[in-house]
Amino acid sequence: MPHLVLYYTANLEHDIDIPPLCRALADTMLEIRDENGAAVFPVGGVRVLAYPAAHHAVADGGKAGLEQAHAFSHGAGDYAFIYLNLRMGRGRSAQTHQRIGTALETTLKNTFTPLLEKRPIGVTFQIDEGPEVFDMKLSSLHPLFKKGS
Repeated sequence: MPHLVLYYTANLEHDIDIPPLCRALADTMLEIRDENGAAVFPVGGVRVLAYPAAHHAVADGGKAGLEQAHAFSHGAGDYAFIYLNLRMGRGRSAQTHQRIGTALETTLKNTFTPLLEKRPIGVTFQIDEGPEVFDMKLSSLHPLFKKGS
């Protein structure tokens, strides 16, 4: 943990290069500090995973927004959507939750704000935290980032 999962309509790939977006989000997560200046997330625990939806239906498919959609370069019916969910373990303060959300929101806005003027896109970002009913971890990643190893 933490895992940031992106589900998006595949038509979004016309305008966004998804691998660099994933890297930017992961880098943002690695830069976040808590109120004491400590890294919020362990390097070996950060994962950003993206899944395109080959099939989708967004809003009304462009029917009601036909006139407004023509103002966009892609035209009507080419609505796009991305849902991002950050799942992390319990134990961080409300202030740290806010820092996490604000930092990732900034990265998302830097990417999506210019596109919102070009085509109809919906962006939803949520953060979830425990409680886990079962939690197992098996990893050889964390030792790579331990100091003195």
